[in-house]
Order: sequence, then structure tokens, then C-alpha cells
Amino acid sequence: MHSSTGGPAEGDDPFDAGAGGILRQPRAVWATAGASVVAFMGIGLVDPILPSIAKGLNATTSQVSLLFTSYFLITAFAMLVTGFVSSRIGGRKTLLLGLALVVVFAGLAGTSGSVAQLVGFRAGWGLGNALFVSTALAVIVGAAAGGSAAAILLYESALGLGMACGPLLGALLGNASWRYPFFGTAFLMAVGFLCITAFLKEQPKPARKTSLLDPVKALGHGGLASAAVSAFFYNYTFFTVLSFTPFVLNMTPYKSGAVFFAWGVLLALFSVVVAPRMQARFGSLKVLGGSLVLLAADVVVLGYGDHTTAVVCTILSGAFIGVNNTVYTELALGVSDAPRPVASAGYNFVRWFAAAAAPFFAPKIAEWTDIHVPFVVAGATAVAGAVVVAVRRRALDREAEELQPRHATEDSVTVFAN
Repeated sequence: MHSSTGGPAEGDDPFDAGAGGILRQPRAVWATAGASVVAFMGIGLVDPILPSIAKGLNATTSQVSLLFTSYFLITAFAMLVTGFVSSRIGGRKTLLLGLALVVVFAGLAGTSGSVAQLVGFRAGWGLGNALFVSTALAVIVGAAAGGSAAAILLYESALGLGMACGPLLGALLGNASWRYPFFGTAFLMAVGFLCITAFLKEQPKPARKTSLLDPVKALGHGGLASAAVSAFFYNYTFFTVLSFTPFVLNMTPYKSGAVFFAWGVLLALFSVVVAPRMQARFGSLKVLGGSLVLLAADVVVLGYGDHTTAVVCTILSGAFIGVNNTVYTELALGVSDAPRPVASAGYNFVRWFAAAAAPFFAPKIAEWTDIHVPFVVAGATAVAGAVVVAVRRRALDREAEELQPRHATEDSVTVFAN
């Protein structure tokens, strides 16, 4: 069980090796978590091969960056649909539908003959991924033994592992051909489909069906809206690093994959291990504000430093991104008075628009000005996110305190698609 400030509630021991610990879970939980790793791998999979795709399809940097834009634009709108679908057909069928869409569109992406086709197939992939990852944690918590703490930690570990391994897989397969990572993802997701079919039983459907407008209505809550707006600015910074930095580093797929693997390892470590401890000691808002300012400084130095400095700052940004991901998600769900899946959908609906915008605007800004300015803009948006947190600090604190007694008795079902 998690407290409203985002750290583990007193008495929880998710690392306990006994019944209900993170390592003692049913096969259904491991099957879903394993598929989650592959789903999150799909986000950073194309990072090391972006220059190769541009060369192979005779495309510009701006055109290739649309691979992220189409993916996350569809993901944003899909946040309004996932709860509607899963509350009607159930979690298991929603997971299988999402996996099936990823298998189909990832496979088609590998056959693309133009960048326009590839962008379109990535959009379909984004819809499938949204259906899967927005449902996966709720299913894991429902099937887990021993409460939600270990299940949530397992899910967040899957997220971090997927973000770390995605660029590595992209590099290993992409060194032979930029098409192979897409075929590899389709194969792995097909394995995940078979595992969930075999090991996961249907979960109980929610007592109340979710409407398409429920996530939008949830944003009428001041605390959730503030968290979503701040996360919108932060996500612009995050995905400037993820989508634009590979072109700045201009490395081979192997070297670029190694850089983003190290980035992903730091992201996972700081998300799962460091962030909860920092929250417990300093509080969520102080940790978030400080991490955003440090991320802003890091990306500006990345933009103006030499090649070695850019590599170091790229890797280091994973630490700040890991902290921010954890704190933002739990802060958003801790201050909202809506059901957690609905609040998460509304929050993700807002912030994923920035993930779609950054890959489009960063190369455009570089074309209009120079290669340094996109990182200045990214630094400014990180600071803007910190300003929103500072301005809304009293309201966020008050709303978290008001909701703490209710949330302290609930499972913390975080639906985080990062």
C-alpha cells in the first residue's frame, strides 16, 4: 500500500521473500509483467536507429521524429478510450486486444516502404500499447498475492527494465537492418500474448462502467489539473531528450544503444529505489521541484557541451527522469478525488500531448535556429513544470492531506504508460 505522498506505507515490505513478496507471485502476474517489459521497450526501441531509418527511407530528421509524434498523439487520445473499453470487456480481453494490435502494427512497421507508412503504423502501435499498459497494472494488482505494494514495485521495475532494454534491442537488431527491431518486437509481443492467454484468468469487471468523458471531468479537480499541467511541461523536456538527442550524438546504433541503455538503467534505479526514499525524507513536492530544476540544467549543458559532455548529460538525465516519473504519477493519483484509473487516464491524456509535441518541434526549432536552442526550450519547459508545482504547492499539500485518510485504505492502482 502506498501513502498519498507516494512512498510506501509503513509496514509494507514488498521485497519480502515470503508469500506476497515481489518474487513470490503467481504465473499470471509474471506473464503480465513480462509483457509489460516488452511494451515499454517499444517506446525507446527506435532511439538508436533513428539516423538509420532516416538514411534507409531518405527522410529528414523532422520526418523521422514523427515516429514519436504519431505514437504519442494516438496514445494521448487512447487514454480516453482505455477505461471505457476495459470496464466493458474486462482487463484480460483488453490486454489481449492491445497486444494483438502491437503485434500487427509492429510487424507492418518493419515492412514500410516510406516514412509516411512507418509513421502510420507507429500510430496503430501506439493505440495497442495504450490499451495494454493502461490496463496492465490494474490486472497485476488484481492477480497479485499479498497486496498491492509488491505488485506496484514489480510493475515499476518492468517499466524501468523495458525503458533500459528497448534501446539495447534496437541497437542489436538495428545494426543489421533498421527493420529488424520492429519484427523483433512483434515476435516478443506475440509470445506475451500466448503467455497471458495461457496463465491469466479473466479479472472481475468494475462495478461501474467508465464513460469516455470521465477522465476529462476528473481534470476539473484542481490538484489533478495542476499535476497534469506541470507534467505536460516536464514531458516536453523528457521527450526532447529521448527523440532529438540521438541525432545530436550521431553515433552508430551500438554506441547509441549503449548510451540509452545506461540512461534506462539510471531511470529504473532512481524510479524504483531512489525516488521513494527521497520522498519519504523530503516530501514529494520538494523532490519534484528540485529534480525538475536539475533536469533543466542538465539538458542545457547537454545542448551546449562537447560530444563527451552530451553523452554524460544524456545518461545523467535518466536519473532525474526516473525520479520525476515516480513522483508525478503518485502525486497525481494522491491528490485526485476521482477513482484512480479515471484520474490516471485524465492525467495521462494531458501529459502525452507534450510527448507528441516535443519530437515534432525540437527538430523544427533546430532548423529555424541552431542545434542548441531545442535544449534551451527543453530546459525552460522543465523550469515551467517546477514553477507550476511551486505556485500550486499549498493547494497540492492541502488536497493530499484531505484525501490521505481515504487513500490510505485503498490499493494504489497506478496506471502509468511511460
